[in-house]
Amino acid sequence: MGWSYRKSIKFGPFRLNLSRRGVGHSWGNRLFRVTRGADGRRTVSVNLPGGFHWRKTNSGR
Repeated sequence: MGWSYRKSIKFGPFRLNLSRRGVGHSWGNRLFRVTRGADGRRTVSVNLPGGFHWRKTNSGR
């Protein structure tokens, strides 16, 4: 089994994500969030009350 590391630092609506693969960041709140992963992928998430959600991921490479 391999090892992993993940640390998330919050600055209000902005979040810095540190992991073994690199550094990513995201901004938003519970309802709407935009994330850029360490591998360059961008994900837009929309979460609505009642368990409905929508997520779109674009390849960074």
